[in-house]
Amino acid sequence: METGFLSFIRKQDLFSPGDRILLAVSGGIDSVVMSHLFASAGYHFGIAHCNFNLRGNESDADEQFVAGLARTFNVPFHLKKFDTTTYARKKGISVQMAARDLRYEWFGELCKDPGYRYIATGHHLDDQVETFFINLIRGTGISGLHGILPKQGNLIRPLLFAYRHDIDQYAIEKNIQYRNDSSNDATKYTRNKIRHELLPVLREMNPEFAVNLTNTILRLRDIDTIASTFIDRWKDEVISRKGDTWYIDSNRLGLAEPKNTLAWELFSPFGFTQSQVQNILSVLNTDSRKLFLSPGYRAVKHRRQIIIQPLMPLSGKKRVIIRDFITGKSLRKPIRLRMHKVNNAFQYVIEGSNHIANLDAGKLEFPLVLRQFRPGDIFYPFGMNKKKKLSDFLINEKLSLPEKENTWLLCSGSKIVWVVGRRIDHRFRITSRTTKILRIEYIP
Repeated sequence: METGFLSFIRKQDLFSPGDRILLAVSGGIDSVVMSHLFASAGYHFGIAHCNFNLRGNESDADEQFVAGLARTFNVPFHLKKFDTTTYARKKGISVQMAARDLRYEWFGELCKDPGYRYIATGHHLDDQVETFFINLIRGTGISGLHGILPKQGNLIRPLLFAYRHDIDQYAIEKNIQYRNDSSNDATKYTRNKIRHELLPVLREMNPEFAVNLTNTILRLRDIDTIASTFIDRWKDEVISRKGDTWYIDSNRLGLAEPKNTLAWELFSPFGFTQSQVQNILSVLNTDSRKLFLSPGYRAVKHRRQIIIQPLMPLSGKKRVIIRDFITGKSLRKPIRLRMHKVNNAFQYVIEGSNHIANLDAGKLEFPLVLRQFRPGDIFYPFGMNKKKKLSDFLINEKLSLPEKENTWLLCSGSKIVWVVGRRIDHRFRITSRTTKILRIEYIP
């Protein structure tokens, strides 16, 4: 066991001998054996224990046991107590998920201490098999079938070379004491149901079942690596990003094969479901301007593109007041504007650019207000003596929904002075009577 432990760490390059590792120890056989292996190898480590307060006196006894284990090894002991049930209720998640989130969040905080390089958990190959079936039932796709990885960021699993019976045998040989968690016997949990009911049947059918499945998982991991390389290259051709907006070429997506799988790889990272992905595919070759919402993003079909943006709360709509004017003054947020006042309008040469607003300063009332588009807005587009709905103007400009919502308006009182970067209002244009000019440049 000890030889396999050291060999696995070297082969997987889990950490260097001089690194200090934080061991997540529950008190159960897996994590306790892991701590004994670290101690026997002479590695530098500390022990972290979570008391989730879910099993009353049993949880407290686990805490005391692990604290004693840390004293035995003469290593630092870190303890955190959680009100897991309350947290789960507030978040609307299961107690098991709450415990997982709380545990890893705390481990992350501990690893901010520069003394710890990695967090080690006691996952072994039987956990690998159980996780495979959990993900198979959930339908996570091939990425969920490649099992638990030995190393993910600063998280390592140094027991992923051993099966549970190897760990049991080592504990017997070394007379290692540990705690039994009674909740591990309750088959109301999916993992326990797989462990106690499904896997015994499969082992009865084939005693080498676990070994065979482990080998299959390793092959699936390699296949996933190959597939990911291809998909990443394809994504580079189909999707582009500018700031917090992604643009998908709907023509390229429409020609892709296998379309359903590749589309899933595109949209699932944004939280879209399989049925939503199918609905998105159904409008690729139409002129429909459909809107699709995931928990954190929205996808809008616009002409030959699908535009994805994060959902913004209504409170995110900004309103900036420009109280006075100073020549050369610049505004940096929420958009970049540079302003300049011209006192002699007769010698000024007007520049023909939508990114520059040349305004009659005498017609402006301060403070000016910079705000975003609202339904019902009207203005008089330059060159027109009649008003027009801003929404109609933006449609004529062929803007997508995200572009419309990101349109900024410079206002004087209740009047729109400039649809920034597109058109000034005719009422604020320079005329033969203009004596002073306010020049405002929009810098994308």
